Amino acid sequence: MSGFFDIYSIIFLVIAVVIFMRLGSVLGRRTGNEPSSYDASVNRGPGAAKSGNDNIVALPGRDRSARSDPGLELDLEAIDRLAKPGSDLHDGLVAILRASPGFDPGQFLDGAKVAYEMVVTAFADGDRNTLKNLLAADVYDGFVSAIAEREAREERVESTFVGVSDARITHADMEERNARLTIRFDSELISATRNKDDVVVDGDPATVQTVRDVWTFSRDTKSRDPNWKLVATEAV
Repeated sequence: MSGFFDIYSIIFLVIAVVIFMRLGSVLGRRTGNEPSSYDASVNRGPGAAKSGNDNIVALPGRDRSARSDPGLELDLEAIDRLAKPGSDLHDGLVAILRASPGFDPGQFLDGAKVAYEMVVTAFADGDRNTLKNLLAADVYDGFVSAIAEREAREERVESTFVGVSDARITHADMEERNARLTIRFDSELISATRNKDDVVVDGDPATVQTVRDVWTFSRDTKSRDPNWKLVATEAV
């Protein structure tokens, strides 16, 4: 009887051990739903972002808030090519994009180059009508005043615009409802000013000059008028 009891005791003991091991293997397995050693619901810092699973913490890094709107993806790619993500310039361009959906800084630069040539040429020719369409009122007044003084001295400008060698956006921001973009232009042109006796008093009619200008353009994003106006100029 004692031997019988010992045999069955051993069998039951083996069964109990097997069951215990199987339970241990199941209970000890990580399913992905158990709490992390870092409880995000207790300590949620500035870089943490709440999601469907409170145990997931978004690491600090690049601001992706603008990308929550799928419609901005393509435009943001254009901005990324011109400005480093996280920089003031990038943030300013994104702010303009939010205020003016469809804004493309690359296309703007192309248009700004054309406008730059038109303004430089119109100023040399004394073309007030062209300038009026491209300049803000106070800038227009300054250009027209310079043209009038030149005409009073009976001087004329001979100018040949060679081209823009470089144009880049250096600053972007929103000022209330107005988008503002500052562009640095490097251009080449031939320019000479002659007096009434046809004597050159400024410039050189045979030399290509390199000119650097910093111009600021602005547009009311709430206006139906899609055109930008030149609001400030600075010669470097």
